[in-house]
Amino acid sequence: MLVCPSGIDLSSSALRYLSRRLTARRRELGTRWRRLPADRQALLVLAHLRCGHTYAQLAVGFGVGTSTVARYVAEAVEVLAALAPDLATAVRAAARKAFVILDGTLLPIGRIAADRPYYSGKHKKHGMNVQVIADPAGRLLRASAALPGAVHDISAARAHGIVDALAQADIRCWADKVYQGVGGTVRVPDRGRWEKLSAGQQAVNRSHAKIRALGEQAMATLKTWRLLRKLRCSTSRITAIVQAVLTLHLNASN
Repeated sequence: MLVCPSGIDLSSSALRYLSRRLTARRRELGTRWRRLPADRQALLVLAHLRCGHTYAQLAVGFGVGTSTVARYVAEAVEVLAALAPDLATAVRAAARKAFVILDGTLLPIGRIAADRPYYSGKHKKHGMNVQVIADPAGRLLRASAALPGAVHDISAARAHGIVDALAQADIRCWADKVYQGVGGTVRVPDRGRWEKLSAGQQAVNRSHAKIRALGEQAMATLKTWRLLRKLRCSTSRITAIVQAVLTLHLNASN
């Protein structure tokens, strides 16, 4: 396999943050020696998460075995996922905002047609449903655990307790028409064909669309981590990967 220099479109703060966490983990475990120092392990993990490089590619590039790469990635993901904010923390952060934006995204996975629980009829592909909460500037506040793609956005939001948590904190929330009837403090556009809506309803829907478009920035931020564009790992690992990405995003500016 050929090896060439490459770049990762992240700031050095992401590398420093992850290096510190891995160094702390090694001290906690009493590790005396590793094939790679903490900063090199951090770089390896960032290349995997951000660029989607495979274990085989990383093994050649860093001069280690694929099993070592797998252990390094699993360790870093576990460390980062444990630091991700839970729903209560996200709601406390959201309480300081004028409102939040709720939206769902599908993370594509490699599955065959027989895997119906993971098939999203909305997106016409297999994947995992993740509910995202963003602030008025389109910045990520929370990414939920991943559920099979067949789960509807309303069911996912309720299952994660997002709707009830926002209602209890009296936080206004904007969402698209998929969340029609979810209740709580969630606001959705007026239903109906555009030409049949009144002038007032059309104006409300235009304003609603402008606000909700900011939530697309949060989705775009999540998908800049190329590993999330096509996940080929076990579905049981996807939640931890999403939480690890969220931690890096919140603690290391790009």
